[in-house]
Amino acid sequence: MISALIGLAVVLILSVLGVPLAFATLFVGVAGITMLRGFDAAVGLTSQWVMESSMNYGLSVVPLFILMGAFIHRSGISEELYEASYAWLGHFRGGLSMATVFACAGFAAVCGSSLATAATMSRVAMPPMRKFKYNDALSTGTIAAGGTLGIMIPPSVPMVIYAIIVSEDIGALFIAGIVPGLLLVSLFLVAIVIVVRMRPEYGPAGQSMPFVERFRKSLGVYPVIGLFAIVLGGIYSGIFTPTESAAVGAFGAYLFALARGHMRTLKDLMGALGEAIRTTAMIFAILFCGLVMAQFVNLTGMPFELVDLVTGENAVIGQTELIIAICIICVIMGMIFEALGILLLVVPVFLPSLEALNVDMIWFGIIIILVVELGLITPPIGMNVFTVKAVVPDVQLWRIFVGVTPFIFAMLGGLVLLFLFPQIATWLPDLMR
Repeated sequence: MISALIGLAVVLILSVLGVPLAFATLFVGVAGITMLRGFDAAVGLTSQWVMESSMNYGLSVVPLFILMGAFIHRSGISEELYEASYAWLGHFRGGLSMATVFACAGFAAVCGSSLATAATMSRVAMPPMRKFKYNDALSTGTIAAGGTLGIMIPPSVPMVIYAIIVSEDIGALFIAGIVPGLLLVSLFLVAIVIVVRMRPEYGPAGQSMPFVERFRKSLGVYPVIGLFAIVLGGIYSGIFTPTESAAVGAFGAYLFALARGHMRTLKDLMGALGEAIRTTAMIFAILFCGLVMAQFVNLTGMPFELVDLVTGENAVIGQTELIIAICIICVIMGMIFEALGILLLVVPVFLPSLEALNVDMIWFGIIIILVVELGLITPPIGMNVFTVKAVVPDVQLWRIFVGVTPFIFAMLGGLVLLFLFPQIATWLPDLMR
């Protein structure tokens, strides 16, 4: 166990020093296996693991959903999502922040990336919120928190990777994320209402629109809602496998962008394909190198020593205590790593212990996604916060952290509800079975 802990500490140090996570985990994994089995064995085993992992058919869903997100992103739908949400909510106090949450949820449903959602909505939502004199802390906090929905509301790449790691059904995990995602949206709205009730000047009411204008503003987002329904509805009904659903979604997103006047030139198409290829390559590099690190940890025996701690004769940790400990670890790591890195470093270590305690891995997947989201906005780092700061550099960092504080409490409330009522995450997947 000591060797594994040292290896994880080295990965953390290298990441803080700026070494890309893929290189850090590969270096530590190969070095650790070399110490345990010798250099020749390390090279042979590493190449074998990477080759076998790359041939996993389930991974084919990743580039397709990324391509779907690239097409949607380049279609300019983020502005229309925001305008539609504002048309219905803008006349309420704090309505622009509420509209931002809904726009983030809608964009996340077809994007699947927290950082991309935060960056995009920062450009879309900040100008109108400043126009209506919204407090910068509330504005930036809403965007940073709303961006976290990108990995909870399906389709979500981190959910795909988690499902592959724990050998669970990708479609079931996608379906499981729907109700928790809607719950988080609701809790975010409650947080905004509380903030503007305490500080009315933070979110003054905007202009009211006639119902005809509201419906007109909403027309542009219906195709995206339809695409989302086809992708998840096809999985839920059994018409599509997750991979087929991703292919349908990518093609539908391309047609949607084409109908809106985008993607009509070879340059635009190559740009979207290039974006998807670069993102896929980055994700696969992190995945394959992370699996090498996970195998090193397995060879040290650490996961099996943890099993003894929770199931042995002298067990000192129960199911609840173990999950709470994992949640704390994930929140802390979320301040430094993106979601994918956390899943690859944490889940393989604790997977044998979770299975020994008969933990529902679908429910646990939603739990760990939520705590990873929490880590993305938790001080002192919080990657979503720094993403918003990069797009809106004139807002002081501490003001953004002040702005996300109510949403941190909202997410903690959601986490408690998931612990008390696991059916929130398991109800829809159970209906599939």
